[in-house]
Amino acid sequence: MRPPQTNADLIVRTLRAARITHGFGIPSGNVLPLLDAMRAGGLDFVLTAHEGSAGFAADVMGRLTGAPGLCIATLGPGATNLTTGVGDAYLDRSPLLAITCNVPIAQLGRRIQMAIDHHTLFRPITKASLALRRGRVASVLAEAIEIALSEPAGPVHLDLPEDVATSPATEDVPPIPEGRSLRIAPDAAIERAAQRLREARRPVAIVGSSAMRLRNPAVLRELIDRHRLPFATTTMAKGLVDEDHPLALGCIERARRQVQREFLRGADLIVGLGYDVVEVEYEAWIGNVPLLAVDVDPVDADRSVVIAHEVVGDLDASLERLARLAPLRHEWAADPVARHRERFQQALRPRSAGFAPHQAIDVVRDLLPRDGILAFDVGAHTHQIASQWTAHEPKTFLITNGWSSMGFGIPAAIAAKLARPDRAVVALIGDGCFQMTCGEVAVARRLGLALPIVVLDDGWLSLIQVKQERRRLTVYGTDVRRGDALEPPAHYFGVPVIGARSAEDLGKALHDALASDHPTIIEALIDPRQYGETVYD
Repeated sequence: MRPPQTNADLIVRTLRAARITHGFGIPSGNVLPLLDAMRAGGLDFVLTAHEGSAGFAADVMGRLTGAPGLCIATLGPGATNLTTGVGDAYLDRSPLLAITCNVPIAQLGRRIQMAIDHHTLFRPITKASLALRRGRVASVLAEAIEIALSEPAGPVHLDLPEDVATSPATEDVPPIPEGRSLRIAPDAAIERAAQRLREARRPVAIVGSSAMRLRNPAVLRELIDRHRLPFATTTMAKGLVDEDHPLALGCIERARRQVQREFLRGADLIVGLGYDVVEVEYEAWIGNVPLLAVDVDPVDADRSVVIAHEVVGDLDASLERLARLAPLRHEWAADPVARHRERFQQALRPRSAGFAPHQAIDVVRDLLPRDGILAFDVGAHTHQIASQWTAHEPKTFLITNGWSSMGFGIPAAIAAKLARPDRAVVALIGDGCFQMTCGEVAVARRLGLALPIVVLDDGWLSLIQVKQERRRLTVYGTDVRRGDALEPPAHYFGVPVIGARSAEDLGKALHDALASDHPTIIEALIDPRQYGETVYD
């Protein structure tokens, strides 16, 4: 028999009213009141292998659902572990609520086992760090939800003392707020942008990660089609416009970046559409080409960047007005764009005597449906995937590029499958990333997820190895598999493992894994020598 409604029950009812369906984390004694309220209130708790993974998974739930993701940890080490995933949501701009369950109020500030100042810990990596107290639970939750959803979106930390969680609720579920919209950019700013566009003869658009949060992503396609704008994307923005589009140039500042830079520096105007410099700063690639920036924030750039004009405000409104302008008259034809794209994609696939990374990536792209979701991790393969992969739909290409943390891929794929159970989802990660988060495969098994996890096993932290070689340093400390590769084990934590030593092996294994009703690990033994040619060219 459960007691009358507690504050923990009120929290769960409020979170459910906010369309939150899952919470990720690891419980402790202090978490138990909230955990039991989640059980009774029908808010699914997903036990992860590490709190950092809980934060990554919550980040992706926020990206895919539009409701804040939810992650939960205990005090002290649970909170510090959680910060990696929360920082991910902060720099990648994902709505998220991070709840730390703390000691009773009377013990706050004392020298208690595990206790630290959670607000000091989370304040630099969140939009706000708020305390839940008796009589101020519902109102603070509503405030946190509004802050998390407001542009630019991001995480909010909530600290919940155990005795606050168990106290009788004295409030009702509050009205659930929407995020505050940004002000619409002034007419004069749009008019000036229109003038700059009309003056350009070779404009090129670059779509960035702020556009991931557009209420109407179709406006990007409308703008590009109306003005026949060649366009490239940053890593996180891939798929916001189908990359089969005849004016698509591909991804910038990843593998074979010099090929892209050469084309972009032939433009006479770069048009940044929702370009968040947290992914890559303009000065890295723009050269002397003037910039017209249309975003939610002012440009943060080195003085070397020639900023012709900025439009700052609600991004949907800005793009809609630009899409209604009379069609631009410029010098671009489809042929130069197509020739460049073909040259770029060929450069990404050098000849290789062994099983090359680009071959493995092509196999996964060929077998994953057009609307399938790819989640991947950080390393040399990230550069290759970002440049090589063709993304067809928004929110089907999941990576962290603002935070850029290893360990993202598997928890991101788990969250994607929970958020989109009707879609095929594949995790494509490096062996270093797999070693960091392999415990999460037990989570996928426990949840019964049909989730192929393709591990690109090259035996190295290849991105760092390439950097060592480029800087003429001795290769040291980056060997993750000393000695020859062994045959994979039969399973990890009950999840079957299949070895693949060729594109044909990988294709067969992935075909079967996509058709299964459980997670599968496919260990693809690849030759990493290609990275030295395509990464950091």
